[in-house]
Amino acid sequence: MADQFLILTVIGDDRPGLVGELSAAISSHHGNWLESSMSHLAGKFAGIVEVAVPNDSAEALKAALGKLSGLRVTAESSLEQKSAVAGRRLKLSLVGHDRIGIVREVSQVLARHAVNVEDLSTRTASAPMSAEIMFHADIDLLAGHDLDARALTAELERISNDLMVDINLDEKIA
Repeated sequence: MADQFLILTVIGDDRPGLVGELSAAISSHHGNWLESSMSHLAGKFAGIVEVAVPNDSAEALKAALGKLSGLRVTAESSLEQKSAVAGRRLKLSLVGHDRIGIVREVSQVLARHAVNVEDLSTRTASAPMSAEIMFHADIDLLAGHDLDARALTAELERISNDLMVDINLDEKIA
């Protein structure tokens, strides 16, 4: 029997045992937990999980996930697991005074250069000396082999001056 691949999104009030309950429901329906990203944000538990489950167990798993107490789980189905996309892997790091619009400005530049955001992690923290709130972002990117890295870097440098942030873009070595 073939597997179905599900992408689960999960959100609920954070408490001990949530991941255990989620993983127990998945494994009791013969599901295989493949990849995930989970975080505690403002008292909430939020996550995304890729699961492979036998086709004949997929609907029962979805029903069981819908009954988990205190969690809202949605499932998107795909009959095949997507293969890894080829391209240039980049890492973008950003630090600057927190203000509205930083993620929007950077993401618009990336979109203009057909660069895909694969992983985005942000946080705010007090600056060591001034206690001002600083915004930090670490972004894993995927670009085509034909990316004009100089043009992308130049545009990121231009907006870093406008936004008053430091932006570093490096090619990741696989």
